[in-house]
Amino acid sequence: MRGVARRVTADLTARRHLDAYVVSALALVFAIVTVVSDAISVDLRWAVALAGLGVLVYRTTAPKPDVTIDELLQDRQGFEATPIAKRLRTAREVWLFAPTGINFLSEENLAALRTGALNRPDGSLRIVVLDPANEAAMNLAVRQLDDSITYPLQEFGACHQQVVRRLEAIARNWPKAGTFEYRYLDYNPGFSLVAIDPTGKDGRVIVEFHGFRNEATSSRMHFELEASDSRRWFLYWTNQFEQMWAAARTA
Repeated sequence: MRGVARRVTADLTARRHLDAYVVSALALVFAIVTVVSDAISVDLRWAVALAGLGVLVYRTTAPKPDVTIDELLQDRQGFEATPIAKRLRTAREVWLFAPTGINFLSEENLAALRTGALNRPDGSLRIVVLDPANEAAMNLAVRQLDDSITYPLQEFGACHQQVVRRLEAIARNWPKAGTFEYRYLDYNPGFSLVAIDPTGKDGRVIVEFHGFRNEATSSRMHFELEASDSRRWFLYWTNQFEQMWAAARTA
């Protein structure tokens, strides 16, 4: 009850759903009065009932409220509601750019990709990571991703080497019904990007910004965008990946 009271108080303070609360209050008052007496006419009772029905029908057709900025922009805890591995199990096409991609290419996520996109004849997995042969890009990435973290848990060079070994193993040793490609980029644009079914009607992109002087990698800001949210910006971010893919060298 306390939670309900807090929610109602917050709604009234912010002037949200006032129509529903007014009709609900009238219906409650009329119900109580009807129980103790017959002072309220039948016509008035019907008027309140029809008003409540009208509000209910209206609210089912009204547009959903805009997402707040705090709901749009989150840290990595935002993935907990729907883990990446769960999404990957049903994905047909997956794109990834990240300096190392060590967190995305975890054993759990790779298992989902193995039984998902890589196990489908029409499946596709494309991955871009930083170029290990480009010393300048690798050294700068250490400054961006290691030296700017207050509480680091991973070391860029070791993570990158581990990812390269995993990519090589997938390419050489994994049986695949779908297609798998990976490339190396000589420049870190300051964000990581995951696209799930980007060419489908239910496509989505997840972008994480590396930032400067984060407490930890988990505190970085990210947002998730569906194709239906904004066609303009969805195409912008999928085109960002396509541009990086075209600029990257084949491993």
